[in-house]
Amino acid sequence: MPGPSPGLHRALLGLWAALGLGLFGLSVVAQEPFWADLQPRVALVERGGSLWLNCSTNCPRPERGGLETSLRRNGTQRGLRWLARQLVDIREPETQPVCFFRCARRTLQARGLIRTFQRPDRVELVPLPAWQPVGENFTLSCRVPGAGPRGSLTLTLLRGARELIRRSFSGEPPRARGAVLTATVLARREDHRANFSCRAELDLRPHGLGLFENSSAPRELRTFALPPEAPRLAAPRLLEVGSEGPVSCAMDGLFPASEAEVYLALGDQRLSPDVTLEGDALMATATATASAEQEGARQLVCNVTLGGESRETQENVTVYTAVPGQPAQLQLNATENDDRRGFFCDATLEVDGETLRKNESAELRVLYAPRLDDSDCPRSWTWPEGPEQTLRCEARGNPEPSVHCARPDGGAVLALGLLGPVTRALAGAYHCTATNVQGQAVKDVTLTVEYAPALDSVGCPERITWLEGTEASLSCVAHGVPPPNVNCVRSGEARVVEGTLRVVREHAGTYRCEATNARGSAAKNVAVTVEYGPSFEEVSCPSNWTWVEGSGQLFSCEVDGKPEPSVECVGSGGTSEGALLPLAPPDPGPRAPQIPRELAPGTYICNATNQHGSVVKMVTVSAESPPQMDESTCPSHQTWLEGADAAALACSARGRPSPQVLCSREGAPRPQRLRVSRQDAGIYRCLATNAHGTDARIVTVGVEYRPVVAELAASPPGGVRPGGNFTLTCRAEAWPPAQISWRAPPGALNIGLSSNNSTLSVAGAMGSHGGEYECAATNAHGRHTRRITVRVAGPWLWVAVSGAAGGAALLAAGAGLAFYVQSTACKKGEYNVQEAESSGEAVCLNGAGAGAGGGGGAEGATEAAGTAEAPAGGEVFAIQLTST
Repeated sequence: MPGPSPGLHRALLGLWAALGLGLFGLSVVAQEPFWADLQPRVALVERGGSLWLNCSTNCPRPERGGLETSLRRNGTQRGLRWLARQLVDIREPETQPVCFFRCARRTLQARGLIRTFQRPDRVELVPLPAWQPVGENFTLSCRVPGAGPRGSLTLTLLRGARELIRRSFSGEPPRARGAVLTATVLARREDHRANFSCRAELDLRPHGLGLFENSSAPRELRTFALPPEAPRLAAPRLLEVGSEGPVSCAMDGLFPASEAEVYLALGDQRLSPDVTLEGDALMATATATASAEQEGARQLVCNVTLGGESRETQENVTVYTAVPGQPAQLQLNATENDDRRGFFCDATLEVDGETLRKNESAELRVLYAPRLDDSDCPRSWTWPEGPEQTLRCEARGNPEPSVHCARPDGGAVLALGLLGPVTRALAGAYHCTATNVQGQAVKDVTLTVEYAPALDSVGCPERITWLEGTEASLSCVAHGVPPPNVNCVRSGEARVVEGTLRVVREHAGTYRCEATNARGSAAKNVAVTVEYGPSFEEVSCPSNWTWVEGSGQLFSCEVDGKPEPSVECVGSGGTSEGALLPLAPPDPGPRAPQIPRELAPGTYICNATNQHGSVVKMVTVSAESPPQMDESTCPSHQTWLEGADAAALACSARGRPSPQVLCSREGAPRPQRLRVSRQDAGIYRCLATNAHGTDARIVTVGVEYRPVVAELAASPPGGVRPGGNFTLTCRAEAWPPAQISWRAPPGALNIGLSSNNSTLSVAGAMGSHGGEYECAATNAHGRHTRRITVRVAGPWLWVAVSGAAGGAALLAAGAGLAFYVQSTACKKGEYNVQEAESSGEAVCLNGAGAGAGGGGGAEGATEAAGTAEAPAGGEVFAIQLTST
């Protein structure tokens, strides 16, 4: 058989070269994928600051691009493959901007992370107490509002320059801001006048920034010690007008003793004491001068104040005046009975139950038996406890009787005539006997020792507990002589609590009970606690509760009761049967219940119990959730067809209650149309909203449309002479891009096509190239054609010669090529080869006339035949020349 023609050899070589170049191009594309990049990818910005973000891609000609963020924007700069945008007033703790480009029908994305930090500009130490008792705890609390991220914060409590406690908050979530550090410190004497402060450190050095420090203003602590005992007061009981008497007041165990204040007064007269210190002991001495204006019973007061607390002692002092009276004369006729009888002039003055006497006496040697008169030995003595006194019981007689006073049971004996302390142990009945050589006299006397009231824990406990609904009375028994009167008043009120009370919880509180008698007073605080059984309130424990998924919310069920009831809520049916409902603790702490990921809705029975009873309540729990959209409910890439009925984006959201989804195009809004237009393509933002929040999705919408041959032109536009060159250009508008195919006149040879078939070229035009050319554009949505007529014209002789001389050769060559192509390559359909713009052998057109035709038109011009769809029944054979 004869071998292939040289033209066929060249066509096969061109085909193999095109396939090789295509495979090489595919390998290069596979080695260099397209990407999007965002710089900086991670940034840490001070709250309220600004930042430039650079969004770029290596895509040669991206279709569109942008930067998605919720932050405020100030300025934007753009290039072909990049854009830079300034973000200002950045305040959110954490945001994630998204850089995106549309390249080769897919979206390239790069996601960044921007976090903010705030310096510790405010460091606050909670004020300390004005005075703090030594040996008691006080609280140091430091607050740094807004500073963060908290995971980079360290707080330190200091005493002077010494660290007391230091805490780092590493591990806290990046969005956490602000911190509080609290410590309990035992007050010591060494802490008096010490300065306490708080230091905050925000260490951002691991993030390439600095260490930011700040400290609170120092606060001074004053400590003190004041014993519970009252000061010791010494003073004369009686003071004559115009005379002076020493007064002293002493107290031990004071710290700092130098800052203690002493108040010493006799009645309305304030004394000016001299205060001496010895270690922790204080002694105040003064001289009290009695004046005529003070005559009568006056109270001597000593008050010691330290650290805002006081201790006080009171004593009674009687100021009296002795006025001279008329002379007294006694005339008598002495008898033997008057021998050695004592005669005297006796002036007496009774002051505050005590008889003061001045006398002159003369004695007769008259002997007589003892006599115990009430004036010399009263039947009833009353003495205040404490100060030293002289007890006297004198008997009359000659010779002078001796007097002895003792308890009838042989107990205590009174030290008559001697100065000594008076204690309450001396109180009681005594048998006094006066004896001399003439006989004896007997008398019973009673000694009463008066002392100020005292309230102890037995007669008046510090804490009392009552049960609501029972009857109770607040009674405090005080020790003292004369018997004290005790009154109890609730703090902040003036009414005295008396009698039996029907206990209600409003009776709880602090009551001040004060016992008073003639010798002084004593006071004591009594804390009354009222306990009662549990009860539910709708406000604090609602009957209907909605749990929101992901909210971290716990059911708050606060129960009124004392002692505090324990509460448990258990499911009573359905999916909640036997399940425990997590409850929010009254005081959140480190042991708070774990936040549930899932919660079974249904009915729960809440039971509150304490030692006084229990109560139940039915709670209905329903579960809801915030909106959520993903690729399944709202695809990020959606395609519309131009000309179809206008429709909304295919976006929905999960959530309860059912969210409302609204989508809007970024930039220019989408106009209202009845049909889809290619101008509807773009970036859309879909926002799903319900009562529990929002969720957003970015959707890229592409609009595809049918092909239209927008331009079909010849170059040169005029006629072409035989042997000349001409080019036909076909431009189509379509998405996805259209495939271009041609139909040429029968017998037109040596036709070249560009790589995408958009250009048909002929070199050395012949008459067979004249005629109607049709360009067809095809994609998945349809096909569109357009025709143009080409005329080849020249000198008549040249045409005749060429027709006679070359007709046979051309006819034979055309017939042979047509037969070969039609028998081997010209099958129905389209074929892909690499560029072969000048290879006529690689082009197969209209198989119906490969060897026909020859002569061109006679008018020497090209003209478009308009547009038309491909004729029904007309078969078109074409090789599609495109790069893959």
